[in-house]
Amino acid sequence: MKFKPTRIVQALGQGFAGCVMLAAPGLAMAADAADPDMAQMRQQIDAQNAQIDVLKANLARQEAALAELKRSLGISEVRGRGVDAPAGGKEQPVVVAQQGNPQKPVGQAPDPARDTRSREMATIFETPGVLTAPGKYVLEPSLQYAYSSSNRIALVGYTVIPAILIGLIDVREVKRNTFTAALTVRRGITNRFELEAKVPWVYRSDTSISREIAEGSSVDSVFDADGSNLGDVEITGRYQLNDGGGDSPYYIASLRLKTRTGKDPFEVRTNYTLPGGRGTGLQSELPTGSGFYTLTPGLTVLMPSDPAVFFGGVSYQHSFKRDNVKANTDGGDVLIGEVAPGGVIGFNFGMGLALNDRSSFSIGYDHQSVGKVKINGKTAAGSVTVQLGSLLLGYSHRLNSGNTVNLSLGVGVTSDTPDLQLTLRMPMTL
Repeated sequence: MKFKPTRIVQALGQGFAGCVMLAAPGLAMAADAADPDMAQMRQQIDAQNAQIDVLKANLARQEAALAELKRSLGISEVRGRGVDAPAGGKEQPVVVAQQGNPQKPVGQAPDPARDTRSREMATIFETPGVLTAPGKYVLEPSLQYAYSSSNRIALVGYTVIPAILIGLIDVREVKRNTFTAALTVRRGITNRFELEAKVPWVYRSDTSISREIAEGSSVDSVFDADGSNLGDVEITGRYQLNDGGGDSPYYIASLRLKTRTGKDPFEVRTNYTLPGGRGTGLQSELPTGSGFYTLTPGLTVLMPSDPAVFFGGVSYQHSFKRDNVKANTDGGDVLIGEVAPGGVIGFNFGMGLALNDRSSFSIGYDHQSVGKVKINGKTAAGSVTVQLGSLLLGYSHRLNSGNTVNLSLGVGVTSDTPDLQLTLRMPMTL
């Protein structure tokens, strides 16, 4: 029998390795006993190995949770060669979306038009804050209700002793209700310019309650009147003067022309002849228009300050005078002559706050100073400067259809201003 040296060497090597492995723990223990620092280092290494095992277990659980989340979202991992693959050709995992179409990204980007609408503030003034996009139409039906009441005391006579009046005392209370249904159309011409046309239909009803004490009457006299017809049609142009954005405000100039398509105060019948030769001056039919052409230039300023928008504006209304004006009375036409209404200086300011991506809230104040009326070049008897101030609150909400519903409330803060104004608007982009 022949012995092969190679097999003998392999057997001797395996036996020697086994002996070393069996002897290693004993040698390590002997080394630890001889060197305490070595024992401490070994304990630290064991503790670190235990922490690594815990981290590996946590990582495995997180990877499992991530894989489950990817499965629920329809995302899978595939492998491919990217342009940034390291040298040696080692492939890196690339995550792609597979939701029916591999090219479709996960999620959905926000709609730019929807985002723009969400930043619109609730409209409380006649001038909107956002210009119409070029080539687009905005159709805005609206309904407004206004209520006002006033008291007037007219004393005609003389006194002989204090608290005793000889003559006529006319105490009158007037309650007025006005409904205005309007259709407004806006057209965006360029990025900075738009045109607007507004056609209103007006219904008014007045109730006058009076008691003439000097005539010995103990019963209130009630006089009712109403009127409904087309109102004064308005045409407006608006132009944005600057780019704005960032910390810079937006400046929007406007020019409005109001026609006299409504029935004016000189056309309706006025009661001037009563028994005893005294007239009430009450109209049996109420007018639906002002009776004058007016031109109103204005400037609006918008200052965005996320999440709020500050706004304000100034305007001046000029009414063109009329010649040969005649009043329609129950006793026949009465020539008045040249009538020139006073100019109206107006200003407003407010703030709009976005509550969320659908709703916004606005608060503001509007003030108008109406000048005196002149007849034949002279100030009309009894004509005074009138101050009209209103506190305005508005709320806007965007529906699922994309249309916006806007509700505003106006409260009069001066005696000549309507006590209440409610306006409902629903602009629709076409």
